[in-house]
Amino acid sequence: MAGISDIRPSPIAGTWYTADPKRLAHQVDEYLAAAKLPDLHGEVIGIIAPHAGHRYSGPTAGYAFRAIQRNSYDLVVVISPMHGFHPASLLTTAHTAYSTPLGNIPVDAEAIKELTELMLQQSGADLFPVANDGEHSLEIELPFLQRAVEGDFHLLPVMVRTQSARTIEILGKSLAKVMASKKSLLVASTDLSHFYPQATAQRLDTGMLEAFSSLDPMAILDAEETGKGYACGAPAVAAVMWAARELGANKVEILHHSTSGDVTGDYNQVVGYGAAVLLKTG
Repeated sequence: MAGISDIRPSPIAGTWYTADPKRLAHQVDEYLAAAKLPDLHGEVIGIIAPHAGHRYSGPTAGYAFRAIQRNSYDLVVVISPMHGFHPASLLTTAHTAYSTPLGNIPVDAEAIKELTELMLQQSGADLFPVANDGEHSLEIELPFLQRAVEGDFHLLPVMVRTQSARTIEILGKSLAKVMASKKSLLVASTDLSHFYPQATAQRLDTGMLEAFSSLDPMAILDAEETGKGYACGAPAVAAVMWAARELGANKVEILHHSTSGDVTGDYNQVVGYGAAVLLKTG
């Protein structure tokens, strides 16, 4: 990895969200302020948030990040899909920090090393470090974290290509061990159904959100496999579920659902977005 920049430059600022720092901060703050949450009882272990362009999914993402607003964390774990092809099953960043218009977020190299070692002990699965990736689904969550989280935090990024339930389970349970000694947060990045008419999208999204509510990682993977529901980040959400359960989470609360049609007015082909929170209530 010699010769790469320490800082991962953003490939999506200016397209998926504004590159202007003041506008970005204002827009994210508006999404957070507009989210009206129910009373949440218990400790937030993790959240599930969408990852489309902020214009489309920002209103729903605001609900997820409102649930952790003004909380402070030492470590934030963000698990997302890797949409582009890569031969590795699980990827992380080769950079020491992620850049957004709101500043740089340092990567926790020690946490990545510990996670890698734990996974290798169990399965031989490895975290492949990638430089200058173009993946949007992980980065899109970062400005929300920068505005919602109180103070500085370190990032542990993982991008998932595999569909193997065993590998995903090992990832999740290994993450829980890495997080156990730190004040930590889990973030699962996923959109829901893609390019169906609104009525079909509602049915598919309901099926997947019901799987989220079960707190059962296998129910999420099964919903995807059987066509009951769809989420491009289903393996990422399942990994977060396994980690959250190990950390004591015992409840999932769905906070919001929308589709791109709610923004564009075109309900012929929509993308679904959901927000949820994983809680430890006892």
